[in-house]
Amino acid sequence: MEHPRMLKEKIASAPDLPGVYLMRDARGKVIYVGKARSLKKRLATYLGGGLSDKTAALMNNVSSLEFVLLPNESMALLAEAGFIHRFNPKYNIALRDDKSFPFVKISAEDFPFLSVTRKKDDPRASYIGPYTNVKLLKDALKIIRHSFPYRSCARLPGKICIYGRIGLCPAPCAGSIGKIEYSRRIADITMILKGEVDVLVNRLSRAMQDKAGEKDFEEAARIRDQISTLAELSSGLSGVNRKGELEDLRKDLGLDRSPERIEGFDISNISGKQAVGSMVSFYRGNPDKNNYRRFRIKWTRGIDDCRMIAELVYRRYSRLIREKRDLPDLLLIDGGKGQLASAVRQIKELGLDIPVVSIAKKEERIYNSRNNRVLTFSRDTPALNLIRRVRDEAHRFAVRYHLLLRRKELIGR
Repeated sequence: MEHPRMLKEKIASAPDLPGVYLMRDARGKVIYVGKARSLKKRLATYLGGGLSDKTAALMNNVSSLEFVLLPNESMALLAEAGFIHRFNPKYNIALRDDKSFPFVKISAEDFPFLSVTRKKDDPRASYIGPYTNVKLLKDALKIIRHSFPYRSCARLPGKICIYGRIGLCPAPCAGSIGKIEYSRRIADITMILKGEVDVLVNRLSRAMQDKAGEKDFEEAARIRDQISTLAELSSGLSGVNRKGELEDLRKDLGLDRSPERIEGFDISNISGKQAVGSMVSFYRGNPDKNNYRRFRIKWTRGIDDCRMIAELVYRRYSRLIREKRDLPDLLLIDGGKGQLASAVRQIKELGLDIPVVSIAKKEERIYNSRNNRVLTFSRDTPALNLIRRVRDEAHRFAVRYHLLLRRKELIGR
C-alpha cells in the first residue's frame, strides 16, 4: 500500500512518547482514534506490510494524522476514550460494541460507587467506556481518586474504612458528605472520563474564587489542587483543535496573522485588599507556564480595576522593551470596555502596535480594540473556547496568588 508523502512524514516525526493519535479522512472527519505508549513505534506499524483487512481499509481512507502527547499511558487511555466519545469514529465501532472491554460502572444509588467491569448487567447503572486496557484504566482511576475521592465499596459499611481514613473516599457511610455534594463529585468524575476536562476546569476556577471571597481558604486550596491535577490532562485533551482555534480567532478578530503568542491579564482583590494581578502566556494555543508572571499592585489605591490593568500592562511591556524581548501577538484582558481602553492606552503610550481584546464575564462579549466592534460568539465556537481558556487560566493564577498573600497575612508570615 502506497501512503501519501505527507502522511509518511507525519508518522516519521512522531515522538517516542505516550499519547493519542487521530486519523482523519479527506473531509477532515476523525475516522479512528488510538493510543500508544510510544507514538513513534505504534504509528510506524501502519506503514508496514501484513495489515489486517480492517486496518488496510482504514489506511486507505486516511488523509491526515495528528497526535497529542500525554504524561503517561494511563492518561492516554482516558484521552482515547474521551475522543472516541466526542468524535464517534467509524473505525472504532468494533471496540464500542465489544462487551469484553472494560467499562467504568457508576451504580444507581444515593451515594453511587465506582467500579471497573466487563459486563453491563445492571440496567439502572451508568457505564462509561469502553476502554482498551483494564490495568491502565485502574491506574487512571487512582490518579483521579486522589483529587476526586469516591466510594468504591459495593455495600456501605457501618464505619469508616481504610479508604475513608486516608482520604480516598468521602465516607458517606459516616455522614461526612451530603447527597448533593457527592452527586456533584460523581458528575465531575464523569466529565473527566468523557474527556470534558476543559469545561470542568472552568467551573472549578469560578468555584475557587467564590470560596476565596468567602474566606474559606482551605476549600479554595482544595479546589486549586483539583485544577492542578486536571491541568496536564486538559492540555492533552484539548490539543487536537489548537490550530483551528487560532485560525478562527485570527479571522474573527480581523488579525493580520495567527496569534501564536497570547498573553492574558486578570486582577484579584477583595474590597481592594491584597490586590494582585496575573499574566499568563499561551503559545500556539497551549499554556506556557514558564512565562507566567504575577504582580502585586503597587501604584493603584482603592478598588479600580481599570487602573490596575493599566499598571500591569505598562509594567509588563515597558520591561520587555527595555530587555529587547519578543512581544506577543495578542493581549487578552478579563473585563469590559473600561479595562480594554486602559490597556490600549498604555500600549499606545509605549509606542507599540499589539491588538487587544477583552471578555466581559457575564455575557462573554468580546471587545476588540482594532475595530471597536462588540463580538458575540455562538456557544462553544473554537475561537471563544480559546479565549475562555486564556481568561480562566489568568483568573485561576491571579486567585491563587491572592489566596497565598491572604494566608500569609492571616498567619503573620
